[in-house]
Amino acid sequence: MSVKAADSTAKSPDPPPERRGGAGPRAVAEMAARLTRKPLGKRGFTEAALVSGWAGIVGSLLGRETLPLKIVFPPRQRNGGVLHVRVASGAMATQLQHLEPLVLQRINGYFGYGAVARLHMVQGPLPPRPVRAVPKAPVLPPEKQQALQDSLAKVTDPALRAALERLGRYVI
Repeated sequence: MSVKAADSTAKSPDPPPERRGGAGPRAVAEMAARLTRKPLGKRGFTEAALVSGWAGIVGSLLGRETLPLKIVFPPRQRNGGVLHVRVASGAMATQLQHLEPLVLQRINGYFGYGAVARLHMVQGPLPPRPVRAVPKAPVLPPEKQQALQDSLAKVTDPALRAALERLGRYVI
């Protein structure tokens, strides 16, 4: 009888296995930030958003024609760095040189402190950017198309009317 009692206590059920990866689904941005921290950190980028949101920081024209490469900080400091920027053409390099104070202000405003003190421009080709496909305007049923045309009847400018009609197709 004592053997059976010992057997029953020895075969207690195993605890459920622990789930890996936390308590549930995670945002892709959270995982991407964790995965890119080390490779971008080697280039001096403390935040990946500086690279991914470059056009939003410096403006669409400079964002299309330039690309941040790396930030070099003075030894044991995280401010007053030099941002190395690849520029597509000599003309754009001249433009960036004239806009340097404004660009530095925008970058440091993004960081929230004086992270970058100056720009170092390197002329060279930029990697190809993906082309975004413009979705086709949806086809409206005849009654909704007529309602859209009626709402645009008072618009006299043909360019404005065409733009509002495209917008209306998406909204409706």
